[in-house]
Amino acid sequence: MRLILLGPPGAGKGTQAQHLVAKYGIVQLSTGEMLRAAVKAGTQIGRQVQDVIARGALCPDEIVVHIVEERIQEPDARKGFILDGFPRTLPQAEALDDMLEKHGLALDAVIELRVDEEALVKRIESRIAEMEARGEPLRSDDDPAVLHRRLIAYREQTAPLIAYYQEKGVLRSIDGMAQVEDVAAEIERALGGERSVVDPRRESAKRPALSSVKVGKKTKRAPVPAGHPRARTRSKPARGAAAGKSPARRGKLGKPRR
Repeated sequence: MRLILLGPPGAGKGTQAQHLVAKYGIVQLSTGEMLRAAVKAGTQIGRQVQDVIARGALCPDEIVVHIVEERIQEPDARKGFILDGFPRTLPQAEALDDMLEKHGLALDAVIELRVDEEALVKRIESRIAEMEARGEPLRSDDDPAVLHRRLIAYREQTAPLIAYYQEKGVLRSIDGMAQVEDVAAEIERALGGERSVVDPRRESAKRPALSSVKVGKKTKRAPVPAGHPRARTRSKPARGAAAGKSPARRGKLGKPRR
């Protein structure tokens, strides 16, 4: 199963990704974590993006696509994966399509978590107040102003992907404002529709078709092929056998012998 999670910051993508990982045994691929790991490992890509990450700028698309392509070929990703944080733009989505096609893969679904942005801001304000009351340190992104800027960036860059994947028929829209358990259950129901089922129309198409042949001016139906649902096995009893009699023996002239 290959999935993408879409949604603005604070929509709960990370929480739902962890649930999907545990449920289906697939891996979560976060481009941010992969880039940071590349920097830490001192790889060629890590050296290329180190300054970009330090400035807080977006990495070039070709680098992000390359690192994702390398990651999905690792053994633990063969069963499936969840892309979190990628793609962020339409060019990245198109590059992802090309890359998956090159490896004979395709997306099973794109899960969009719909949220109320005003409610998100109130949620983070409430969380900040609770953390301050407990004396806990705040994270750098625990700031309503920061969240507001990130929401604007999401609307401008990432939101267009919703229409893109909807047109492809893989978008599954979920109410992200529900309880965590309810959101997880709704995602499972949406993914249930992706499982292969027997389509009776396809099955009937596999059966031999009935054809007609013309005899003179009349049209007669050709014999029903064996194995067709309309086929019937009929055995015609011999004359006289139905009445329990043996057929009479006839002479040379066709008259019954006495």
